[in-house]
Amino acid sequence: MKANDLREKTVSELNSMLVDLKTELFNLRFQLATGQLDNPIRIKFVKRDIARVKTVLREHELKVSI
Repeated sequence: MKANDLREKTVSELNSMLVDLKTELFNLRFQLATGQLDNPIRIKFVKRDIARVKTVLREHELKVSI
C-alpha cells in the first residue's frame, strides 16, 4: 500500500482501514504466540501499513487545523 493511494481516501475510510489493520496485527501476534504463523514477515508489513495510515490521518488533521 502506498501513501499516495491513502491520501486519496477519506478520513472515515482511513479510520476503518486502521481498525482492520490493528485487528489483523492482533491475529498475527496470536498466531505467532501459538506457533501457527506461516509468514512472520507479514507482521512487519502490517506494522508499516498502520504507520502509513496514521501518518496520513495526521496530515489530514493538520490540514484541517490550518
